[in-house]
Amino acid sequence: MNGILSPQERETTCVYGKLSPLLSLDFEPVGRWFEAHHRRAHSQHSHSHHSIGGGSSSSESEEEEEEEDQFDEEDESLLLRLDPREWKKQDHYAVLGLSKLRHRASEDQIKRAYKQKVLTHHPDKRKAKGKKVKEGDDDYFTCITRAYEILGSKQNRRSFDSVDPEFDEGVPSVTQNSKDNFYEVFRPVFERNARWSSKRRVPKLGDENSPFEDVDQFYSFWYEFDSWREFSYLDEEEKEKGENRDERRWIEKQNKAARQKLKKEEVARLRQLVDNAYACDPRILKFREEEKERRNAAKRARQEAVRQRIEEEERKRQEILEKERKKKEKLEEEARAQAAIAKKEKDALKKQLKKERKTLRTYMKDNDYFASSEEERVNMLQEVDRVTELLSLTSLQSLNESLSKASKDTGKDIFMKGVNEVNEQLEEEKRKQLELTTQKSGGGGASGGSKKEWSEAETQVLIKGVNLFPAGTQDRWEVIANFIAQHVAETNKSAKDVLFKAKELQKNDMKLREDVKHNAFSKFEQSHKAAKSGEMEKPSERLETVGEQQVRETGSNQAPWTADEQKLLEQALKSFPASDKERWDKIASAVPSRSKKDCMRRYKELCELVKAKKQAQTAVAAKNKKS
Repeated sequence: MNGILSPQERETTCVYGKLSPLLSLDFEPVGRWFEAHHRRAHSQHSHSHHSIGGGSSSSESEEEEEEEDQFDEEDESLLLRLDPREWKKQDHYAVLGLSKLRHRASEDQIKRAYKQKVLTHHPDKRKAKGKKVKEGDDDYFTCITRAYEILGSKQNRRSFDSVDPEFDEGVPSVTQNSKDNFYEVFRPVFERNARWSSKRRVPKLGDENSPFEDVDQFYSFWYEFDSWREFSYLDEEEKEKGENRDERRWIEKQNKAARQKLKKEEVARLRQLVDNAYACDPRILKFREEEKERRNAAKRARQEAVRQRIEEEERKRQEILEKERKKKEKLEEEARAQAAIAKKEKDALKKQLKKERKTLRTYMKDNDYFASSEEERVNMLQEVDRVTELLSLTSLQSLNESLSKASKDTGKDIFMKGVNEVNEQLEEEKRKQLELTTQKSGGGGASGGSKKEWSEAETQVLIKGVNLFPAGTQDRWEVIANFIAQHVAETNKSAKDVLFKAKELQKNDMKLREDVKHNAFSKFEQSHKAAKSGEMEKPSERLETVGEQQVRETGSNQAPWTADEQKLLEQALKSFPASDKERWDKIASAVPSRSKKDCMRRYKELCELVKAKKQAQTAVAAKNKKS
């Protein structure tokens, strides 16, 4: 082992390539060797059994014997009953003795069967045996020859197999028995009809354990079933018998129409078979229930996800609300604390101010108000009240401190100095107030306000427009300006004019509003020839009297509508629909102080106001759109 490497040390591993992945291929057993194997398996013989005694010649003879066992027994009476003229109505397989095999018979079996019939029923053979033979085509041997001509040709045999008289074309119906015994009822029917398939591999019906993919493939195949079955064998006339080309074309057309009709019936029959099977298949019901349960589960999962999401959002919202509530409580607590401190400071200041005032009054009382007469004492007492009420705490403290240090002779001068300070403060406040008033009254033109004159009608419509179009209305002042233009002729008020006048009515000049109301009331008195307000003790009683008198005399109350009457009218309009024939009578009964005519007139006025409001807003919107 000295200097010699072990096998493990000498070996090296090299990679020269990769193996290709395994392929899965499907093979269909065919050939004579497979047929021999199938026969051995069917007869339960071993391979050595078939190889004993003569080799291949022995096995071939045994195969022939097995095939001959599948041939029909010789029935000469069947052949004697055949009419060569009715060859289309005969069963060619039965004529050749192949009624057991039928469409499963091979070409070799058909040839062998035909040879056997020829050896037995050929006219020469029967004459040699002394049997009676008909002349020409009237002999039944013609039927044997015709059967071989049909079954020996692939095309002719296919045509005859398509109308095999032994084929059962029945379709099970949808019954409870078909549903309970689905596989026993429908399996043989599908296997029987599978012979018409153009495709070699026909899926099986399966059983109750078949997966959904196999069942779906089975019904997809049969719903798209491609049948090779054709019905040319049933042609009433042969095209070759036509005397000319036109007649042959006509025969072909008639035969084609008949074939298409039979083909449609065959397609409908197969479709009915598949529909009935689909309706009775218990697996379809199971799959549907599983699919329904799956969809319901998915739906429940989605609903659960939505519910969880909503709960999560609600939880977050509650957390935010809780934080906001705590924050608000904290701010309120701080505000209350600050308010308490401010109140405490205010109380302390008030207490101190009260103390200083008492000190000043006591000092002045002790010095008899520095008065030598009763009149002077009253005047000084008034000045003390003014000083104590108008001077600030600091000024009072300073004044009291100065008075406490002063003598009686100088005390009066110090007090009068405080009085002069109060007077100066009052004069300064009056001057500032006057300047502010002057600035407000004269600053309208400088700030772009309107100096245009307003008529009484314009002012009344302005007040009505301000009430009709509240704050928050889009382009409010333009809308009110259009509203005034619609109700007052020859007016040129702009939005700025309306805004300035509205502010003037609201803030600067309350007297204008009172004048407008007074003028409106005066106008009402003149139009109805009412008595002057000074002649009546209570205007409300006067209006009620006038309204009652008008209702009694003319059936109408011309007094302005109050807020309570308006509310009763609106409620009555909602309560009694337009379809009610006695609607206005009921509305009038709901508003005791108004007649039916008053309610109808007020309703029209409200409709006109709403219409005017919409028109004003539409005009402003159109104006803005153009600009």
